[in-house]
Amino acid sequence: MLIKNASILLGKELEFISTTNIKIQNQRFTRIQPNIGASAKEEEIDCEGLLIIPGFVNCHTHIGDSVGKDISINRTVDKRIHPVFGAKSKILKKTHKEILTNFMESSCTSMLHKGITTFVDFREGGLDGVLLLKSVLQKSPIRSIILGRLDFYQNAIEIRKNMPLPKSQLIELDNILKKCDGLGISGANENSTSVLNHYSRTQKIRAIHSSETKQSVDASKKITGKSETIRALNLKPHFLVHMTYASLGDLHAASKRTRGIVICPRANASLAEGIPDIELMKKAGCTLALGTDNIMINSPDMFREMDYIWKVSMGIHKKRIDPKEILKMATVNGGKLLRKDIGVIENGKLADCIFIDKHSIDLEPMHNPHASIVHRASQSSIRAVMIGGKIVYGKI
Repeated sequence: MLIKNASILLGKELEFISTTNIKIQNQRFTRIQPNIGASAKEEEIDCEGLLIIPGFVNCHTHIGDSVGKDISINRTVDKRIHPVFGAKSKILKKTHKEILTNFMESSCTSMLHKGITTFVDFREGGLDGVLLLKSVLQKSPIRSIILGRLDFYQNAIEIRKNMPLPKSQLIELDNILKKCDGLGISGANENSTSVLNHYSRTQKIRAIHSSETKQSVDASKKITGKSETIRALNLKPHFLVHMTYASLGDLHAASKRTRGIVICPRANASLAEGIPDIELMKKAGCTLALGTDNIMINSPDMFREMDYIWKVSMGIHKKRIDPKEILKMATVNGGKLLRKDIGVIENGKLADCIFIDKHSIDLEPMHNPHASIVHRASQSSIRAVMIGGKIVYGKI
């Protein structure tokens, strides 16, 4: 396939190129330069008037709770989403699999229509939860990284005693890891250090929620006398999620010992838990990516996520942030954290991208492409979405 006359955001620095051609073969970008000719049988697509940007990488979701949108909206965080006694846990256990499947399929479609080409799901429900999402994905072209977990949570007494993972759970853990891409752990406050150490020896992607709320930070100190984040690092996670209440010391430790942090600002705000301090995170040297988190409390929309964190952070800290850095959180940095060939338009990377209409009513005239995408673009600006060199939504 040859894409002609397109504007693009090129490479890891999202450099704006006003006009170029792109050759795609075997699902990947293979040549990006002006004046490339098409071979005799090669499909040509004229993209005059379009801006091609990397597909969004939504680095943290829970799409299983799609059936429970806005339920228990006025309850506390724990009463809504705690993995043991929260409303979400009860909904997931009581809802028939067919109904869960239907709403999860709808969420995948919603993400595709919004330019999300890859999402990372923290899958509840043990092996059954993983298999349920895999069945959903058979009907969707969207890429997914599935991080499973045991349906096993320890209490404060078991954590203080440093109780190990029971033998009954070991086989289940092996079965889960055979079917998914890694582990997405609920948090350090539901797992002893012994259990976190056991998980740390697994060979696939490891990630964990950490320091999401003031209550969880305080609980860790009360139960163990240690920082929640420092305990979470016993997992040897490839990345941490949230870190809304992480200290500067926590962030320095995360910077040294992980690939980065996935922040979910709209979800944190909707739970009345504040927003992550991206200035402090950047000061500590952390690589940041974006996620939209639980669908029961937040829509899976990276346009809205970027717009929100950009403006609210500037409003709070009275300091300008380069919109390109926010756009990198939604694209390039996701590929970095996952070590996947996604989130970037460059030779050798997977051809996942979004075709934006530069002349759409909210974008024209586009004087600053990065700012326009971050705070003016929306689903209505999308002409088409491509995954692996194939148009999966819209048309050109």
